[in-house]
Amino acid sequence: METVSDNKRMISHPRSASLPLWWRNSFKRAFDIVASILGMILLAPFFIPVVILLRREGPGPIFYRGPRMGRDGKPFDILKFRTMRESPESYKGPRVTAKGDKRITPLGRWLRDTKLNELPQLWNVLVGEMSLVGPRPEDPEIAGTWPAEAREEILSMRPGITSPASVLYRDEESLLPKDGVMEAYFRDILPDKLRLDRLYVRHHSFMGDLDTILWTLIGIIPQLARHRIGEGELFAGPLYRFVQRRVSWFARDLVICMIAVALSGFIWRQVEVIDWGVGPLAVLAFMLAVLFSSMNVFLGLDRVVWSRAGAEDALVMASSNGMALLMILLVNYLQEHYSWISLPALPTELIVLIGVFALLGCLFARYRMRLVTSFASRWLSWRKERSGFGERVLILGAGEGGQIVNWLLRRGELRRTFKVVGMVDDDPAKQGMRIDGCRVLGGSGDLADLVRKNDVGVILFTISNVQEDVRRGLLKLCQIPGVRLVFLNDIMGTVLSQIYK
Repeated sequence: METVSDNKRMISHPRSASLPLWWRNSFKRAFDIVASILGMILLAPFFIPVVILLRREGPGPIFYRGPRMGRDGKPFDILKFRTMRESPESYKGPRVTAKGDKRITPLGRWLRDTKLNELPQLWNVLVGEMSLVGPRPEDPEIAGTWPAEAREEILSMRPGITSPASVLYRDEESLLPKDGVMEAYFRDILPDKLRLDRLYVRHHSFMGDLDTILWTLIGIIPQLARHRIGEGELFAGPLYRFVQRRVSWFARDLVICMIAVALSGFIWRQVEVIDWGVGPLAVLAFMLAVLFSSMNVFLGLDRVVWSRAGAEDALVMASSNGMALLMILLVNYLQEHYSWISLPALPTELIVLIGVFALLGCLFARYRMRLVTSFASRWLSWRKERSGFGERVLILGAGEGGQIVNWLLRRGELRRTFKVVGMVDDDPAKQGMRIDGCRVLGGSGDLADLVRKNDVGVILFTISNVQEDVRRGLLKLCQIPGVRLVFLNDIMGTVLSQIYK
């Protein structure tokens, strides 16, 4: 059975997989300590009037201390400003409150609506019981009802003052009825909060935490609190998107442009002297990186998942590089004719050489994993062909149906069960070519020879929308002793009918 500590080893973070887990946890803890100390210092003037108002409102402690489940299932007392009347009824009611709960005082209602009653938890953060951002700590009785897997995963992290779930359910009290509060909470809210907390544990990041803090602060402002925050923005908000999709790529492109300028300058100096120093050339590289990144944003390249990018994305990037290069050439042309600065204009050929090197470097930076996986896939495919494991399959038809089948059979358990030896198609333009890594071995007239030569055990018939006489002819060719014929055109037709009906 898995334990909480086992889960901590298992749970990885895909956004920061290159960073060691201990480093990310240490950085998160250091940020919590610094932020909690600064928060308590800056908010101290606010704490004083709240304490005075709570004293005047009625008897009872200033702070509420309630049991909560902490990291690794260790209980702790959470700190909040008291928001309920000090009476036996306050302690006997349901663990979750709804809008209009009579136990809550007028001042307590305001503190809850603004979430200011949570500020004393900065002390819980400082002493290590909580974090600024993390799954919200739950009452032990409610946490005891969680599914075992969810409990182990969620409690593998320190609970937080705020979380994506608490941002999404910031109006939780208004969603609950006055009667049957706990039943409605367990039925309508808790399952989704557990799902969001588990997503946070799996995909948390520092920039994502900053986004969560930002959304929490926005929720305090009444005019902005009405804005509905989508679930996608909870885990990839504006700060995360700006840094991950723009700043990080700009930094990489800047380094690439610096290298491109240095390499081009070195090559050009072997033929002709360049009357530019290191500083102006560095400025040129910076300008090229700025223009290139701006064009990428304009053309939507900042929203491409480059590990799944296609050839068309590379063409768009080439266009982006070309437009940035044209702007540099325009500035260089104006410099040649108007001499804005005390430097000679650069040769046009040198600028083009810089642009070519920069484009090649930027394409390699984005497609490097595709190149590596492509070589690895080819190697594994060759090894598998040599090993001969799996049922050998020949796909009849290299159209959309054949490509979909080829894609499916090359993934997961199907890849171990089946071995696609190739495709068969009567289109001369496709024969001898590779489609999604699968070679078109010949036409339908070559079926018998291909089956015998490649020891094929299954023929997958994927051709749809053909004339009946052609279909009968193909079926006759597929009647080969010892070979199974599987039809997929009926399945594809069913799928397409559901799409286009």
